[in-house]
Amino acid sequence: MSFFAILFALLIEQARPLARSNPIHEGLRAWALSVGRNFDAGQAHHGWVAWSMGVLVPPLVVLGVHWALFYFLGWPLALLWNVAVLYVTLGFRQFSYHFTGIRDALEEGDAADARARLAQWKQVDASELPRSEIVRHVIEHSVIAAHRHVFGVLAWFSILAALGLGPTGAVLYRMAEFASRHWSARVGAATTHPPSASLQQASAQAWMVIDWLPARLTALCFAVVGSFEEAIEGWRFHAQRFPNDNDGVVLAATSGAINVRLGGEALRSRAGAPVQPGFEADAEIGDSDFTPGREPEVGHLRSVVGLVWRSVVVWMLLLALLTFARLLG
Repeated sequence: MSFFAILFALLIEQARPLARSNPIHEGLRAWALSVGRNFDAGQAHHGWVAWSMGVLVPPLVVLGVHWALFYFLGWPLALLWNVAVLYVTLGFRQFSYHFTGIRDALEEGDAADARARLAQWKQVDASELPRSEIVRHVIEHSVIAAHRHVFGVLAWFSILAALGLGPTGAVLYRMAEFASRHWSARVGAATTHPPSASLQQASAQAWMVIDWLPARLTALCFAVVGSFEEAIEGWRFHAQRFPNDNDGVVLAATSGAINVRLGGEALRSRAGAPVQPGFEADAEIGDSDFTPGREPEVGHLRSVVGLVWRSVVVWMLLLALLTFARLLG
């Protein structure tokens, strides 16, 4: 069931992508805001209580619906439920609009338009960025977005679905990622009810644990479909150059897989720019040292697209083999 659910969800998402502003994501934002107001009292254990309520309740609701459909109404309806949940949590089109626009602008030689699109995407000042730095930032943010919107969701969905928990893993992963941003210090400073330090710490720590395995699976996929030895070497020796351990593993493997230099000074938010903590937005990438590799060029953007799609094919082939083995067994 997992293979077909992912396949159908990806096909539907390519044909009719989920709008950035939609009732589901708006409801999740309202849920997180309500949980923060009612359970975040400032103490250390309150932070974990608020995180548990905000992140664990939605997956449990999804699991309850899945079991009710599977055991009382049959597996076809349960499959449709899996597809619906994956459609909301999984997909390229939730982040690829900006990537495609920036790539097209750079290929046409319009660096000013590329800077404007990057500034709009990340809510930063990109007016002084040289062409190579535009490419580097687009690669870094796009790869992290692909990991969080596609491969991380695939990993947790596949693991928990194999245990009979349906699409619970997909919702757990996306809710944990959303909570780590929604209850961060940067976003909290722009809200009327900022999260306490204990809630910020709890959401950040939980996200690091939940993303630990998916980040390494993504890096391994990039190594398999890219330049294997260089990707593994980057993973082993250059992941620590990035401030976030999990993101560093993904970015270092990407750097080696397509031989591009990543890392450096992070984009800075525009003064007075409103923070928009959407469910679809991506976290910032902090300052880091450069990795080895060629200077970023526009051609590397197409290499990133190929790397991501080949990795998706590897995931789908593995799931297909496991599905058919289970049917034959």
